[in-house]
Formats: sequence, C-alpha cells, structure tokens
Amino acid sequence: MAGDAPVMTDFAARRRRVRDALAGAGVDALAVAPGDNMTYLLGYHPHPDERPCFLIIAARGEGMLVPALNAEEVRAHVDLPMETYTDAEGPAAALDRLAAALGIRPARAVMIEEPMRADFALLLQERLGGAVLRLAGPVLAAMRMRKDPGEIEALQRAARLGDAAMQAAFAALRPGMTELELARVVEEAFMNGGAQSVSFAIVASGPNAAFPHHQSGSRVVQAGEPVLFDIGARLDNYECDITRMAFVGEPNDEYLKVHGIVERAVQAALAVIRPGVEARQVDLAARSVIEEAGYGPYFTHRTGHGIGISGHEPPSITSTNDMPLDVGMAFSVEPGIYLPGRFGVRLEEIVVVTETGCRVLSGLSRDVRVVR
Repeated sequence: MAGDAPVMTDFAARRRRVRDALAGAGVDALAVAPGDNMTYLLGYHPHPDERPCFLIIAARGEGMLVPALNAEEVRAHVDLPMETYTDAEGPAAALDRLAAALGIRPARAVMIEEPMRADFALLLQERLGGAVLRLAGPVLAAMRMRKDPGEIEALQRAARLGDAAMQAAFAALRPGMTELELARVVEEAFMNGGAQSVSFAIVASGPNAAFPHHQSGSRVVQAGEPVLFDIGARLDNYECDITRMAFVGEPNDEYLKVHGIVERAVQAALAVIRPGVEARQVDLAARSVIEEAGYGPYFTHRTGHGIGISGHEPPSITSTNDMPLDVGMAFSVEPGIYLPGRFGVRLEEIVVVTETGCRVLSGLSRDVRVVR
C-alpha cells in the first residue's frame, strides 16, 4: 500500500478553477490557511500555528503570506510569489505588500474558509480595507465534493489500508484485553502500513458500543459481548474510515437480530445511490429499514458524511439534504442502532458515486467477526 505511487494532480488547474469561480461570484479573492483546503490547492501545507499564514488567490494572480521560519520549507514545495515576516516584525506589513501585488487593497469582498481562525480572519479584514468576508464553501466544497480519478484511487489505497488495520484488530481481539490495547493494535497496523497519521481508533466494547463516538478507554473486553471498531487514518493525503463489528464468543439472538437490521439498512442505502438521487434519499432508505423494525429512536445520527482530504466534508447524507448526487462524490454509509446500557451496532462503508450506481471501497465483509 505504501509503495503505490500517488497519481499526479494538476494543482495549478484547481487554483485556476477557483479564480474563475471567484469572478462569477463577484468576490475579489479567496484566502485559506494551513490545513486541508490548502493541501487541496497546493498539495502541501506548512505547519499550522498562531502565526498568520495564507494562500491568497485573486483575479490578478496568487501568492502566499508565510512566517519567515517556515519560508524555506514552503519554497521547497511551492513555486508561488511569497511575502514573509519575522516574529519581531509581525504580519501586517507583509500582508499589505501581498495584497497590493494582487490588487486587492482595498478589497470589496473576500472568501475565507470555514475552519479559519478568527484572529486570521480579522487580520485579513483589517488589512484589506474592511472587506466583507464570505464563506468559501460554495466554491471549495463544490470542487472538493467531486473527486477526480486520482483522488478516487487515493481513497481506494486508503481503504485498503483501513481493511488491513481492521483485520489486525480482529486477529488481536481476545477477552481480557482493554479497549486501549486494541486501539494501539489498530494504530500500529496503520503506521506499519504507511499511514501519514492515525485519525481515530474507536474501540467500544459491550455497553460502550451504544455510544456512537465513544473514546477508547480502560474497559476490559469480556466474553459474550460485541466490540465495535470504527477506525481511520490518512494515506497520501486522503482519509479512510471503516466500521465493523466483532463478537467475543457465540453471538446471541438479540445481537444477531440488530446486526441483521443494520446490514439491511446499509444494503437499502447502497441500492438507491446513483447520479441525480438526492442525498436525503440515501438517508431515508437506511432510516426506513431501522424504523420499520421498531428501532427508529435508536438511530441517532445521519447516515453518512463526505470524505476525501478531510475525514468529514460535504456532502452530508442527512434526511434534510436535497442536493442531487453526482459522479465522483465520495461519502460514508453508516447506519447504526444504539441501545443504551446494552450494546450498539454500526456498519460503515465508504462509497464513490459512479455513472450507474456506486463503488464500495472496502473489500471486507460486514458480517460480525466471531472470536471464540
């Protein structure tokens, strides 16, 4: 997995698309700070901290504001005009120079990304002449939701890594282990497989599986109970996310009943996915199966979330989202039933919308893994 060469991406073409979109939106510039949006537009981002750092794309061109201590590293990755500043100088004058070079001082309106720090946003507004700030979601989310072939292959490589880490967790599972010990098995498998980082390793045993976002802890796994594994990591700048269930000992009838309902909900959701179908129909397909089985109040979250460079990104697969699905959209399908004080079951697939339906990226069965 780690040896697969990433598909080359034309990041300059992505930035040109942003520039075209800005002109249509009546916005002078877009600014992003170090993070996933900068990675999407540059293939790289410098270390994020309290020092203001921006990629700014405007009609006249593009450039970066970079703290001096990171400048040489940025130049090794990015060939763009750059203004730098030292800690002693502060960023104001350097940002003024960059804004003047790009013709956006003063600016009427500037798009900023949703995750940007408030102090960064206020600095931009002050130095760009009181520009109106708008959120960049309509431009960046629309681009990032539709994955190109290189991104889809990156997601596929990440999914194979997730499958391998899940298999390592199943192989290690024994009664008497703690959730944290199993989480460390997952983390080690991810890193040995070439992951850049581990995003999360949720191991929820017994009644803890009824908490959708349980934090793995010191609870000891016991015979006669299920264990939920929800794990994710980053490979070649793209995320994986997979949830599967194990049972220590012979699964009882109640568990098998609930597992079967969740599996049918996954199948129902997968069956409706195709271009033109509204995202809400995917949620409703899964939810109706669970509601008809009498467990509606115990499915307490949306059916899925988008995935790509970020682990959670648009589109949101919720019952209120009427956005039509399009080819290249990638998202999770992860219905669940959570019975407080008893146990929970969630099964999760990452899918990519194709011309005729969807492609499931994991190769692992969703059957419960029985550990005897």
